[in-house]
Amino acid sequence: MTKTKLSLHFQLSYATMLFYKSMAKVCAITHKHSLMGGRYSNRTRATQFNPCGNIRKYPNLQKKRIYVPELKKTIILNISTRALRTIEKNGAFATLKKAGII
Repeated sequence: MTKTKLSLHFQLSYATMLFYKSMAKVCAITHKHSLMGGRYSNRTRATQFNPCGNIRKYPNLQKKRIYVPELKKTIILNISTRALRTIEKNGAFATLKKAGII
């Protein structure tokens, strides 16, 4: 049983879309995710003891409905604001195709 390249590509892109749609706080286009950042006061700068602890910094993600006129479909994605600017600059179809969502 052989599959055509188009159907295999569709299955992979659909699987990628489901993976990033279900994963929390990851941009589907730029793949930005949360980072751990440390913070400490000037009083404890020279010591090993750090009472402030770590903090997680999240990307600016927005849940957006993106209409792709070439496919005549609307796709709902969690994307960063940087990805929104990329879509406005390059177009929805080209950006989503490059990211592997379409």
